[in-house]
Amino acid sequence: MKFALRPPDLPAARALADACGISVTVAQVLLHRAHTDSESVRDFLSPKLKDLTPPDTMLDRDVAAERLARAVRAKERVVVFGDYDVDGTTSAVILGDVLTLLGADVVTLLASRFEGGYGLSDAALIRVRDASPTLVVTCDCGSSDHDRIQTLRGLGIDVIVVDHHLVPKDPLPANAFLNPHRPECGFAYKHMTSAGLALSLAGAVRAAVGAAVDLRAWLDLVALGTIADVAPLHGDNRRLVRAGLSVLSSPNARPGIAALRDVAKLRAGTQLGASDVGFKLGPRLNAAGRLMDPGITLQLLKSKTASEARTLAARIEQLNQERKSIEARVTEAAIAQVREIYGNEPKSGIVAAGRGWHRGVVGITAARLVDTFGVPSIVIAVEDGVGHGSARTPDDFPLYDCIAACRQELTAFGGHQAAAGLSIQESRIDVFRAAFHDACAKVAMPAKDPRVLDVDVVIEDEGLFPTAKELRDLEPYGEGNAEPIFLVKNARVERATVVGETHLKLNLKIGYVTLSGFGAGLATRMPRQGQILSVLGSLAPDTWRGGGAIEMRVRDFE
Repeated sequence: MKFALRPPDLPAARALADACGISVTVAQVLLHRAHTDSESVRDFLSPKLKDLTPPDTMLDRDVAAERLARAVRAKERVVVFGDYDVDGTTSAVILGDVLTLLGADVVTLLASRFEGGYGLSDAALIRVRDASPTLVVTCDCGSSDHDRIQTLRGLGIDVIVVDHHLVPKDPLPANAFLNPHRPECGFAYKHMTSAGLALSLAGAVRAAVGAAVDLRAWLDLVALGTIADVAPLHGDNRRLVRAGLSVLSSPNARPGIAALRDVAKLRAGTQLGASDVGFKLGPRLNAAGRLMDPGITLQLLKSKTASEARTLAARIEQLNQERKSIEARVTEAAIAQVREIYGNEPKSGIVAAGRGWHRGVVGITAARLVDTFGVPSIVIAVEDGVGHGSARTPDDFPLYDCIAACRQELTAFGGHQAAAGLSIQESRIDVFRAAFHDACAKVAMPAKDPRVLDVDVVIEDEGLFPTAKELRDLEPYGEGNAEPIFLVKNARVERATVVGETHLKLNLKIGYVTLSGFGAGLATRMPRQGQILSVLGSLAPDTWRGGGAIEMRVRDFE
């Protein structure tokens, strides 16, 4: 595995450690993340909900809240319509739940990947209209749905849009449009997902109605939506997600979350981290929408009984296993195609397309291509002459702009700079492939190769290990707050065993510190007992041993 050592600044790390009462190792990690003073460090390590950006400057928030309050008072029929992914589903549940609790007549609907596709499509418009609402609220979609919103308005139905995707230049014909990316929106924090925006709007409606509702009960859904949407985990998102992870971890979690934790084999009472959401809960919540009906996930999150939740979670687990099998086949074919067309080291954007590929997994496969080749990647599933694709990119690359530069080849596209979706006629794929490659070539590739691990700290003796509490305080990890990588030297192998046929379990000794290590897929590289290793990986609290013990997730060793 490729890695690069970040240059240390020991004098600055020692000064920051002394000022904040933390270890030099954690201080060095924080310096690498541009936290250079004690105030910044304290806010980062102990984020508080009371420090959230004041929402008063969020454009149209008050207008939307007053219209929803009127719907609550009059018991109007309100359709809350969410996109089919985790952010869309969680934001729809948040608003739907709160409005129902306040007294509105709410119908919650979701987009379908296979019947209309993303957002408020023509097919979705029929379902919305058939519910006979006087008011529609879109969640995680709507910013580009001008025609369908205009149709609803023409039918006398009011529309509120809650979204965080990029905003087209044409004015949106909605009664209210909550999106921090609107150029005229003064809300300072621009990275909130739709789940966070939904909670903020719910708070405004609560105030407008004058009700006493504790919105902290929905922070679990905000955490799910924010992490699953790969939003930056700094500022307001960090504050919301840290609080939400505690709700997700609670023994008193909502029935759907408790059942989902069980099928994901997450131990009850264990504090969950962002990686648990990103790699265990999020993919399961997305599985139903990827393969068939996202309504199963909606039902799970709204479940009132443990029995109902267990049944739905079991079905979701089955779908997730199917999804993994399908995704593995599509990814294998896509990687082979990329190597055939571009070679082993493509230098610009790549497009892979195939008939018979399942459109529900193309986003995951696109992310796998980024991991493999380190360049912007698009994967297109073709059926009946039409392609539906997803795009992903390394950090700090204007993906949306490069796709927009090729818009003449597409029938539809949307998204943001980190991820996007598109539709295209099969006959135009080759032309689009060349155009996208050229568009990406005109933009400087990010200096950071996503395949190269940045090592934050080299640990050469036992005194440099961070504590379990310090590691918990660095969470949640994710976009904008990468999990720290450590290179542990002079690690003596006390024991090495194979687990699950392909994985490696290590017991290591560094001075007086005993460290357990787990290396996924490393079983073929069994070290001998007593061997001295340099081990590369991340550190985390050892929830099995407890008592302040830490463990290592091993990426590589020599």
